[in-house]
Order: sequence, then structure tokens, then C-alpha cells
Amino acid sequence: MSNTFDGEGLFPKGEKNEAFAKYFTGTSYLEMLSTEGVFIANVTFEPGCRNWWHIHHEGGQILLVTGGRGWYQEAGKPARELHPGNVVNIPPETKHWHGAAKDSWFAHVAVEVPAEDRSNEWVAPVTDEEYDALD
Repeated sequence: MSNTFDGEGLFPKGEKNEAFAKYFTGTSYLEMLSTEGVFIANVTFEPGCRNWWHIHHEGGQILLVTGGRGWYQEAGKPARELHPGNVVNIPPETKHWHGAAKDSWFAHVAVEVPAEDRSNEWVAPVTDEEYDALD
């Protein structure tokens, strides 16, 4: 599949995601689209970049894929390949990760589902063995 997405998409790519860099393998970019009422962010991943296994406590998260090709995986389940237009509903308390394919930039809009006492727990990196098994 030919991929011409270069990280510049529907929403601004933003700055390098330094605030959360320690929870990513590779380089990502973050542009906050809304911080009023509902936190909404455009997250862009360079090829091969992925975030760590993590859990959203309480509200959960919704991902709206806007560019490139990537992956989403819940613990104990097979990874799901993602393309523009895909929607991922992540229930609270679900251990998961998401990120770019090895050969493609990837972007999604991340929507935090509002909830009282919501938090995010970063668990562990996605190992190279786990990631390399996908392609």
C-alpha cells in the first residue's frame, strides 16, 4: 500500500511531545485542540513510534484516525491495523497501546472521555519483540 502521509494533516502536527516523551518509543508530536470541558489532542507519530502500554482509569479514550497507518492493541488480544477514518473506543481500565507502523507516519485525534477522578497509568514499554511481530 502506498503511503504519502508525511505527518502534516488535517490538524496541526504541533511540537515534539517532550512532556510525555519518556512514555514513547520514538518521536511523537502533540497539538492540543481543546482543553475546555473535553481534552482533545492531535497526536502524530513518526514511523516506528509507539506509546507504552497504558490504562485510562475512569473515563476511557476515543481515537479518531486522521492520517497514515498505525496499530492499536489491547492486552491479550491481537493488534488491529488502523487507517484514516477508523475509530477506536477504549473503555476505562483497558490496558492498551497505539502507534505508527514501521514504514508510515500516523496521526489520530485523541479524545479523553470526561469522568471524575480520571487518570492515566503508564505501565511498560511495548517491547521490540511485540512490535516487530506486527508487520
